Amino acid sequence: MNSSAHRKALGQFLKARRAELSPRTVGLPETDRRRRVAGLRRDEVAMLAAISTNYYTRLEQGRLAPSTSVLSELVRVLHLSDDQRDHLFELAGKEAGRVRRRAPQKAHPRLRTVLNELSVAPGVILGRHLDILAWNPMAAALFGTDFAKVSQQQRNYVRQLFTDPAMRTLYADWDDSARNAVAVLRQQAAARPDDRRLADLVGELSVQDDQFCQWWGGRPVVPRTGGTKVFNHPVAGELSLAWDALTCVADPDQQLVVWSAEPDSRAYEGLRFLSSWAATPAMNS
Repeated sequence: MNSSAHRKALGQFLKARRAELSPRTVGLPETDRRRRVAGLRRDEVAMLAAISTNYYTRLEQGRLAPSTSVLSELVRVLHLSDDQRDHLFELAGKEAGRVRRRAPQKAHPRLRTVLNELSVAPGVILGRHLDILAWNPMAAALFGTDFAKVSQQQRNYVRQLFTDPAMRTLYADWDDSARNAVAVLRQQAAARPDDRRLADLVGELSVQDDQFCQWWGGRPVVPRTGGTKVFNHPVAGELSLAWDALTCVADPDQQLVVWSAEPDSRAYEGLRFLSSWAATPAMNS
């Protein structure tokens, strides 16, 4: 295709992707007013990408060749997958688009909304490499960690499992939890063999922990997305909690992991006590 045909195809791609997304998907409020077009409006995409509506309109009309920085913003705003990102850059004639440099993940608004509604159940949003993207106060209380004080680069569930000695005491069956985490990472590594950050994480943990190295190189284990875990909490005592991992439909690279207990059970009362303890000034000082 010539440059004019590429620009036209680029515009069609943007228009089609825009139609697939709802305001809620990208964190915009939804109103009761009926929308004249499916998906997002042009002005909404332009606003989120910090460009003018006129500029974005000309992109969709195939009248303009976008810069690399604008393309990167559109990748973020339109929640494009790696393959979609590469295709977008290819249509724009930008070689840099073929280099898979992932932007830092952010918790999806839908998952964050659900997480914020959890008052007694601990919950975290995990992204690629099991990075901890968001958490509620109950999760911080359960794991005894102020995640806000941990740098974004270090805020990783697997790293915490293998490098924080308290985790080995907290989990009654630490080996099982750690093996499952390794299985998830192996699954991701198989799907993304060129993921440099994942390779760095695996290399770091292989050097620091012999068990991680052994399990990584051993027989593959099928990761689970639910079950029951027993925690030996230093304040709330023994907590037998069901756990579920809910995948985000809009971004399959994110999961909301929730630990819960049946109402009126001993574990539920333990969570209620933990909730009260977490809310005290002494715990938060």
